[in-house]
Amino acid sequence: MGHRTESMDTKEIDVRSLSSSNRHTLPYVHKVGVPPKQNLWKEFSATLKETFFSDDPLRSFKDQSRSRKFVLGMQAVFPILSWGRSYNLAKLKGDLIAGLTIASLCIPQDIGYSKLANLEPQYGLYSSFVPPLVYAFMGSSRDIAIGPVAVVSLLLGTQLRNEIDPNKNSVEYRRLAFTATFFAGITQAILGIFRLGFLIDFLSHAAVVGFMGGAAITIALQQLKEFLGIKKFTTNTDIISVMHSVWGSAQHGWNWQTIVIGATFLAFLLFAKYIGKKKKKLFWVPAIAPLISVILSTFFVYITHAEKRGVQIVRHIEKGINPSSVNEIYFTGDYLLKGFRIGVVAGIIALTEAVAIGRTFATMKDYQLDGNKEMVALGTMNVVGSLTSCYVATGSFSRSSVNYMAGCQTAVSNIIMSLVVFLTLEFITRLFKYTPKAIISSIIISAVISLIDYEAAILIWKTDKFDFVACMGAFFGVLFHSVETGLLIAVSISFAKLLLQVTRPRTAILGKIPRTNVYRNIQQYPDATKVPGVLIVRVDSAIYFSNSNYIRERILRWLTDEEEQLKKDGLPKIQFLIVEMSPVTDIDTSGIHALEELYRSLQKRSVQLVLANPGPVVMDKLHASSFTSLIGEDKIFLTVADAVLTCSPKFAEDV
Repeated sequence: MGHRTESMDTKEIDVRSLSSSNRHTLPYVHKVGVPPKQNLWKEFSATLKETFFSDDPLRSFKDQSRSRKFVLGMQAVFPILSWGRSYNLAKLKGDLIAGLTIASLCIPQDIGYSKLANLEPQYGLYSSFVPPLVYAFMGSSRDIAIGPVAVVSLLLGTQLRNEIDPNKNSVEYRRLAFTATFFAGITQAILGIFRLGFLIDFLSHAAVVGFMGGAAITIALQQLKEFLGIKKFTTNTDIISVMHSVWGSAQHGWNWQTIVIGATFLAFLLFAKYIGKKKKKLFWVPAIAPLISVILSTFFVYITHAEKRGVQIVRHIEKGINPSSVNEIYFTGDYLLKGFRIGVVAGIIALTEAVAIGRTFATMKDYQLDGNKEMVALGTMNVVGSLTSCYVATGSFSRSSVNYMAGCQTAVSNIIMSLVVFLTLEFITRLFKYTPKAIISSIIISAVISLIDYEAAILIWKTDKFDFVACMGAFFGVLFHSVETGLLIAVSISFAKLLLQVTRPRTAILGKIPRTNVYRNIQQYPDATKVPGVLIVRVDSAIYFSNSNYIRERILRWLTDEEEQLKKDGLPKIQFLIVEMSPVTDIDTSGIHALEELYRSLQKRSVQLVLANPGPVVMDKLHASSFTSLIGEDKIFLTVADAVLTCSPKFAEDV
């Protein structure tokens, strides 16, 4: 209804000169037109289309033959069929370099992230083999790199541990992980198919910044177990429990050889990241640093037999590619609902991260990214992944950044990375036997540090204090309680802000900017002049049942305050109340009822209600409800200047 044709029936009325000194004709004042009535079905269809199909996805199918429509349909589902036709050796060169580079980064990261999810190392590698292949065929982003990520791994591991102890029931735990991954994929695909992607936007940027920062610190603290060589460690993730566990084992639980290995390579990794930031051409240095660290530390432990001195090592990674897990997913029983609940939460967080990353790089390279197609692609790859022993995969910001810097051209870089992981699973896993767990912890710590975006937090503080509350609420919720609590706080505060803005919209008193016919907020423009005998109020929101009473009461409070001040200064009373309605995009029956009550209240005060510039949707509803007849159509004007010209012509002439 809000997107109908705005062609107006423009009429003109001649307004007599109200000047007491000079008799002359004032300019014509245009009457606000009522949009022509439209067919109910057309209105409903237009609203539905704009809500769910605003990008007009079927536009390219118009006036096409059946065979062409089939081809376009296949290209919509599998974008590789579209860009693959123009693929050449030059693009392959860029994708090959990028794919090899992100593979060197993902292999050590995957081993570490699987530990965050409380799964064996091979499951992290599995999740960088099958999902990237599926995404390469169905995804629309050229730059995103697919695989396990730290935050989702921690979230999944924490929620799964609350249901099943991975140490006592590893098989049931793994099955629940696959079940959660399956439902994460289903959730993502459904959001994309039914074009409900706008739902993920309810998690505000500020809340995401706080949540990611808190999760990053939590992840880093969890690594202290292997980084310090502690054998007995808390299963809780809050900072108090972790630090109590760390300091409680300080005298007898720390292993100095492990600390030396971890600290040395952590310093090396951080230095490599510093070099990469300083000189963009050396982006490959921080990308290959994790793999170099793994190779050097593994060799060091092997030749010194440091594992005999208490240095914990990986020991075993299963050889071979992903086994089928179709029969391991819970489709019945108590764990079905638990897997569904965990999967929905993990799927939405993974989706939020992936879509944000995809949009960032699409903007940098100036191409369009279809968010709904991305959701379908991500959902499909996770469903397929759950059937092939993978846990939730999504877009990784660190890998995607490296992918972009390495010069990737298409999603083929994901295929290259996947092939390298395949070769690793088939031939190299046994070489990780002596890899110290401390080096995996160092790699994870260096990776998650970049998730702590303190510059964004400072900017949020400067820009919007309420957003900063949301940011800090999510941050401290994760840090001092749990990932789930932080996520709940982030969502709750985001919704609270939305509700506050809807139920308590802004209003403003307007005045005339000197030497113009423009009326603006007197707080923003202190030199703006108030109109004698006229109060001009602007409502900066649609008027709905949730805010209609507040708006009516706020306008009356403005009027009361103004009259008290005028009485105190000995000035004439208010005779006209002009409501500037340009920002009012819509109004419902409660809003109209509130305007009717406002009109009656003003009548008792001998003040006339005047409306300025109601939009087509608002004007149509005011006309249909006979509100225009109640106040008189001569009290509705196209602009505030026209309203003032009629209500206070002497002021209009003199100023």
